Amino acid sequence: MPGDARRPLALLVALALAWSLLLWDRGARAEAPATESGADESIDHVVDVARVATPTRDEAPESALAEGEPTAIGAADPSDDVAGVEAEGPTPRPQPTDALAHLDIGGHRIEPGTKQRIVLHASESFVGASVETPVVIIRGRNPGPTLCLTAGIHGDELNGTETVRRVLARITPDDLDGTLVGMPIVNVHGFRSRTRYLPDRRDLNRHFPGSPYGSSASRIAYAIFEGVIRHCDALIDFHSGSFHRSNLPQVRGDFTSTDILELARGLGVNVAVHHPGITGTLRREATTHRIPTVLYEGGESLRLQGPEIQRGENGVLRLLRYIGMLNVPYEFEERDQEFFFDSTWVRVNHGGIFVPSVKLGDRVEVDTVLATVFDPLGGERAVVRAPVAGRVIGMAMPQVVIPGFAAFHLGDRNAPRPPPGETLPEVADLEHTE
Repeated sequence: MPGDARRPLALLVALALAWSLLLWDRGARAEAPATESGADESIDHVVDVARVATPTRDEAPESALAEGEPTAIGAADPSDDVAGVEAEGPTPRPQPTDALAHLDIGGHRIEPGTKQRIVLHASESFVGASVETPVVIIRGRNPGPTLCLTAGIHGDELNGTETVRRVLARITPDDLDGTLVGMPIVNVHGFRSRTRYLPDRRDLNRHFPGSPYGSSASRIAYAIFEGVIRHCDALIDFHSGSFHRSNLPQVRGDFTSTDILELARGLGVNVAVHHPGITGTLRREATTHRIPTVLYEGGESLRLQGPEIQRGENGVLRLLRYIGMLNVPYEFEERDQEFFFDSTWVRVNHGGIFVPSVKLGDRVEVDTVLATVFDPLGGERAVVRAPVAGRVIGMAMPQVVIPGFAAFHLGDRNAPRPPPGETLPEVADLEHTE
């Protein structure tokens, strides 16, 4: 066969052989198992859903608690062992109820099982710096009432501030069913200057519930009342005697209200005085807004008195247990409480040196000598006698006095119990109430 005739035939044979080899290679690759280097490139982009959904302990993110962030009940615990999750699933955790799921105080969301410190922007200083009122919220893991503790509405009354601080330092979220809200220093202006009043000489405890457009006292009262007080189910407001006077540990409230009477019994203070408070006081206005409130009085101003502080702390712990908020054991003894449904201030009628003859807590009869007023330049000028039978629940310290000075506060033993709904007349004297 001529050479030029053989050329097309050789070309056809070569093409046939090449086609056969190509078909054989494709079949072999289809049957061979995929390896890390020989797998189809698209497989590298498939996400392993099971691996992402259940990370191992080494791959789990750091706990929010390690960063100081609150963890809500029902959130996944990073320390939980994920072994066997697909077989049995994690143990169900208690889920928050609606009452637990939403609690906002001062614009801050408070989660169950957390203890948080927030601040309220309640005022400004003379140089425009923010004056912030500190608030501590301890929220238990289980539902329950919200109890608020306030102190330092008068900046020179220190016993209450220390009482609230100690309670807040002692209680943890695990101890509580419900929420405990504490404001140890309501009047930051007065606390800084160690005075009863605000810088404009107004008494903050005469301006509740306040107004966002009123005086400085009214604006501070409004910020506190709207930001904190309205979110509470009950309130204990701590005070001390003012102007060099001391008070026997006592609670005051409108005891025609069953709820308020129960607060007084829960605190277990030996002396309770019926008085609903005057308009503008935190106690009166909170009660008006259906927040049962009692005032706790104990000791004198400008001092930290250990026994009085300890009595106040014990009273709060007793109350928490009494109303079912404290879920840890706390033993307390039953106490007899003496209720007074009226009280009287006894004033001196002569100027001079005031020297008491009785002590706080003493029981007196009509005409009992309470004190003597001496002439600084001579002898005795006058004696002060009890106008009613009762008990000394407040008194002035020895000092120089002028006529009209309120020297003793007596609980009236013979005052009748008022009918429900009856309020006492308004009294403007600073010495008469909180």
